Amino acid sequence: MLDKIKRLFKSQTSKNGSYSVGLIAVVICIVVVVNMIAGQLPENVRNIDISDNKIYEITKTSKKLLKKLDKEIDFTVYAEKKSTDERIKTFLKKYAALSDKINVEWVDPIQHPSALTENNVESDTIVIKCGDTGKSTTVAFSDILVADEYSYYTTGNSTASEFDGEGQLTSAVNYVTSSESGKLYYTTGHGEATFSSSVTDLLGKNNMEEEELNLMMKNEIPDDCDLLFINAPTSDLSETEKNTILAYMKKGGHVFIMLGDIDGDAPNLDAILKEYGMKRADGYIADMERSYQGNYYYIFPNVTATGNLANGLSSGMVLLVNAHGLTLTDPSRDTISVQDFMITSENAYAVTEDAQEKGSYVLGAVATESISSDGEAVTNDSEDEENTTSNSSDGTKEARLTVVSASSMIDSQVTDSFSSLENLTLFMNAVSANFDGVENLAIEPKSLQVTYNTMQYAGPISILVIFGIPLVILIYGFSRWWKRRKA
Repeated sequence: MLDKIKRLFKSQTSKNGSYSVGLIAVVICIVVVVNMIAGQLPENVRNIDISDNKIYEITKTSKKLLKKLDKEIDFTVYAEKKSTDERIKTFLKKYAALSDKINVEWVDPIQHPSALTENNVESDTIVIKCGDTGKSTTVAFSDILVADEYSYYTTGNSTASEFDGEGQLTSAVNYVTSSESGKLYYTTGHGEATFSSSVTDLLGKNNMEEEELNLMMKNEIPDDCDLLFINAPTSDLSETEKNTILAYMKKGGHVFIMLGDIDGDAPNLDAILKEYGMKRADGYIADMERSYQGNYYYIFPNVTATGNLANGLSSGMVLLVNAHGLTLTDPSRDTISVQDFMITSENAYAVTEDAQEKGSYVLGAVATESISSDGEAVTNDSEDEENTTSNSSDGTKEARLTVVSASSMIDSQVTDSFSSLENLTLFMNAVSANFDGVENLAIEPKSLQVTYNTMQYAGPISILVIFGIPLVILIYGFSRWWKRRKA
């Protein structure tokens, strides 16, 4: 019996089995060691984002902010950790792992019910606080996982449609660590468009306050106005308003004009543009080269922005619908510099009922002028006007006029329909450039809607991949089988 056992272990089968067992044991040991090492890596390194729409992906904007943090920040999460949505927990871990200045603490309101009343917060809320500045703010879970209100009213069920973890946390960190804030006044009384909720949200994330201003009633621009915004007026300014705005700019003021469909002539608005080297083209702009699916009035401008205006732009995909055009002219003073940041191709047309004028048209431009401390305009020697700050340390101010020729740039029907567009990024860069020490840190929410990979058109290559290659393989296999059968 013993001899049989010995012969069994000496057989070739036994030897092969021993090698297999040994190899399996080695592989298991390697896997265990690799897992132990991986478990010690930072959260942002060991977790790979394979989620649809990359909801856990953190942009360079946030990474840059977190990298230069020099103040301790406390994240206190008032929620039951085990019942918290996994997406929130995962993102919070990845975000906090990017900086050793961020401390995360979970407080269970069920085990510590008095914590909510003592800190005047509600359950499912993150309190972000900086001890050095003494500033704090709150981010509710409902602000991170944004519910689809439309589905609630139609189906009775509320489901999350957007994930805004990065946008909310980055905005909160920026707020509690920064002393910079800004005030934006938007004009009324000329049929102006209103900001969409997306734009309002992005302005808030950058610590910018909004307030309406009727220049016909007040006839002056408040001293705390960092930016005067004229959003797609449908009627002209009055001469008094024109003079008020020009006087404001000659003192180093900042004005942002979004052109709209104006009924009739607009001599006063045109006078402001003319003084700063811009002129409205007649009609709408059609671009034969840079259009969306052959619709020539849906234009993808050539984005020529540089410096701060180009921050966060990766694709440069901006879509404008029914845009009005601009041409650059000689400004009224040599101290004024004008630079475009969006233009059409050379094969664009300004189309009216009576004519079509071919040429290249400006769709977005910035005019700047340096104003000395005694109120005199001075020559700006900067080679890059877009990178200049609004105010310098020597008391010099920079007057700034930004003009975008289409209100559709921030129209929610455009920005919400195409998630890949960078309309709002470029817009917020242009707005932020008017505020001292403010960089665009506004990050848009990410859609949670499921996307499907569907083939809309089976071209020659698609037909080859789907049908041709498998058919060749089948024919080859059948021929080999047939030859072997005959042999």
